Amino acid sequence: MAGSWWAKAQAGGMLLALLGWVSSCVTTFVPLWKNLNLELNELEVWTMGLWQVCITREEGVVECQAHGSFLALPPELRVSRLLMCLSNGLGLLGCLLAALGLEGWRPCEEKPKLKRRLLLAGGVVLGSAGMATLVPVSWVAYNTVLDFWDDTVPDIVPRWEFGEATFLGWFAGVFLATGGLLLACSACATRTSSPPAPACLQPPATQGLAGGHHLHPKNADLVI
Repeated sequence: MAGSWWAKAQAGGMLLALLGWVSSCVTTFVPLWKNLNLELNELEVWTMGLWQVCITREEGVVECQAHGSFLALPPELRVSRLLMCLSNGLGLLGCLLAALGLEGWRPCEEKPKLKRRLLLAGGVVLGSAGMATLVPVSWVAYNTVLDFWDDTVPDIVPRWEFGEATFLGWFAGVFLATGGLLLACSACATRTSSPPAPACLQPPATQGLAGGHHLHPKNADLVI
């Protein structure tokens, strides 16, 4: 009963991890981290991402332009690029390691200890990927809030607001961290509740001299 429960936990953790990794990859490359609506020209909507800035016009035309220089970006965007790419790589690595350690999979089936270690390592790596996603998204969101409520900026100046990628990045980080936690916990639980060795593998009990049976040498019938 406990084994089936942990198998379901592994399946759920793997599903959350995959969903979080895909969402993290989408968050990295879509230019929807910030939105800017111009009151003077409501027909245009500006959006910004880690790699480019886009303008969406009323006719449905989207024009995008890449950021000019990496060094010219604000610090939060530079660090966010690196951390999001790191998160994508860690997420892929964690999913591969955890997949090899899942119960019911053929690889490494004859080595249960190795499977538990792979599952535990995959869970830890996925948790790290989740933190690498949550940190840059939260940092960009924090600076967006500070700029929005900056009293030194005149009210007529348009201000950036949260984009759809910000919320997608939060969900991605939570999914990755939760999936990694489930996988790591299931690995630790299967190690503590591992079944005993089969009877055929247990060493045979030594037969004593009980019951009045004594060993006689082969030449016991010889008379000296």
